This record gives sequence, C-alpha cells and structure tokens, in this order.
Amino acid sequence: MGFKTGIVGLPNVGKSTLFNALTRTAAAQAANFPFCTIEPNVGEVSVPDPRLDKLAEIAGSQKIIPARMTFVDIAGLVKGASKGEGLGNQFLANIRECDAIAHVLRCFEDGDVTHVEGRVDPIADAEVIETELMLADMESIEKRLQNLSRKIKGGDKEAIEQDMLLRRALAALEEGRPARSVEISDDEQKNWKILQLLTAKPVLFVCNVDEESAASGNEHSARVAEMAAQQGAASVVISAAIEEEISQLDRDEAEAFLEEMGLEEAGLDRLIRAGYELLHLQTYFTVGPKEARAWTIRKGTLAPQAAGVIHGDFERGFIRAETISYDDFIKYGGEQGAKEAGKMRIEGKSYEVQDGDVMHFLFNT
Repeated sequence: MGFKTGIVGLPNVGKSTLFNALTRTAAAQAANFPFCTIEPNVGEVSVPDPRLDKLAEIAGSQKIIPARMTFVDIAGLVKGASKGEGLGNQFLANIRECDAIAHVLRCFEDGDVTHVEGRVDPIADAEVIETELMLADMESIEKRLQNLSRKIKGGDKEAIEQDMLLRRALAALEEGRPARSVEISDDEQKNWKILQLLTAKPVLFVCNVDEESAASGNEHSARVAEMAAQQGAASVVISAAIEEEISQLDRDEAEAFLEEMGLEEAGLDRLIRAGYELLHLQTYFTVGPKEARAWTIRKGTLAPQAAGVIHGDFERGFIRAETISYDDFIKYGGEQGAKEAGKMRIEGKSYEVQDGDVMHFLFNT
C-alpha cells in the first residue's frame, strides 16, 4: 500500500533542497531559477520508528525493514497555473496523483535566493497556490457537471450522488473555501474520493526557515502556524539547508550536529511523522528471527485488510491473527514470554488493528 505526498510550492522556496534531504540523494537538481524541477522526482523514505529496533533486538532479527512513504518533488507553480501558465497543467496533474500535499513556504530572508514575486510573505504564497488549485477544481467541476447531466436524466444513482457532491464542493469553492472543508459522511467517502479534487487533499504546511530559526521558528513560521490552525491543517518548522547537511552525515555525526544546533531530532523525522498523521496512518509489525518489519495501514483497518498489505492471499484466505501489543512484547521479552503471560490474543475478521500491534496471520491458501 503506497502513500504519496507531493512537495509543492512557488519556485525557489526550497522544495528540491528538502526533497534531496528527504531521499538522502541529490536526485533533484536544486538551482536558483524557476522550474529546475520539470519532471517530478519520486523518492521513498523510511518512516522513523524506534520501536522497530527494539523489537528486532528482542527477537534477534537478522534484517530490519522499516515502513516507507513516497515523496514527489513537483515543479514550482506560478500565478495562472490553473490556466496553464508556467508548467501549470503538468503541476496540477502531478498533484492529482498524490494522497496529500506538503506545501513548502519560504520563511527565510536571503538576498542571494530570488523570490518569484520579489518578496518574502509565506501567507501570500500559500494563497497563490490555494487559489490556483481552487480555480482548477472549479473548472473541473463545471465540466463534470455537464458530463453527468445525461446520466442523471437516465436515473443513474451514482451520477446523482456525484452531482450532489460536486455541487456541494462548488458552493464551498465559490465562498473561497477549499473542498476539504466540506463535511462528507462515511457513506459518501467512496464517491468523494473518485472526484479527485485537488483542494480535497489534506495539506501540511512546511515552514522552511533559516538555520538560526530551526529550533524555535521565526515570525514568518508563527504566522503560518496561526493560518494552519484556522484551517484545521498542520504545520511543521524545518530548515531545508540543515536537513541537507545532516543527510550527508552518518548517524553519530548527525546526532552530534543536531545537539550542536540545539535540536532534539531531525526536522525530516517530524515532517515524515506529520505526513503520517495527516494521512491517518499507523504501523503494525511482523517480527521473527529472519526479519522485523513495519507495515503501514490506515487507522481503522480491519485485520484481513491489514494482512492484505503483506499479500493478497493473506486477505483472501484470512482465518485469524495472533496479536501481541508492542508494550506487552517488550515487557515480557518477546513472543514466547507474552504467550506465557497470557498476553497473546486471537483476533478475527472484525478486529480493528491498533498502532504497534505485533501480528502473525493464519490463512488458507
């Protein structure tokens, strides 16, 4: 199960520098001119989780395989993108393929790095991109409503529901609100996702600050945090320049560098975790002598579907899941100790997997 977060923003806000650090590569060319990223660079990153190391140590696992998230570095957007300005059409198509948006905002002053609008104002930058996405959604909705009219006349139930959802989204957009502000019931979720509206995607604001502001942020990032709170969104402070430096160091050097900078952890770890929370994701584990592995699922996933993340056959032939909570696995020294203490549970098809569960699936082939 792959989860893709698109890194977006105006040109020269630090998107590609951040992507380089995230993926520990120099795959994205970071240069001081717009559109240095034309084709979206895609990189997979490990989700930091110290629990996995502890499980592997107790089980004597030969390999440790962390959960993964995919980040996509998308070309810089400019005003007018919804009408095809700059690389607008390509930018919008790339966002549509992502599950969430990490919106990088420039929160640093630097005369050597030009701003496409000639000023540093992260709130205005956020509004430029939000406006372009909203305009693109409105255009898309109007086209879809026209295409649905014939099906509605024929009494197509799915078309009728889509029409209703599209009109609710359009009403919000016309009031200047993104589609994600529309309340959608559980029954409507499936059809809502089919619409693939750009402004329905969850957004994380990433405040790219100067090195001196990495620990506590600055006045620019404080304004972004206030904006995010008003929108019910999340924000995280990060210095892309620092993260790129850290990405070139080994673990011991990185820890020493962070301590010197007064930082408790790498900003990238906070960013990845924030992305995880944004998408309502959680982790369960499979642990044995060969490997300890973390698996990503959405919160609320039932045991058979969680098994299906490993292999489709596990879901189709699901019988039951032997389950130990992470805390019990640690407390009783592994699977055998947890069993002897009566802490292994047998869970069936209706079990909602919890974050940190250590699971072993039994299934029919």
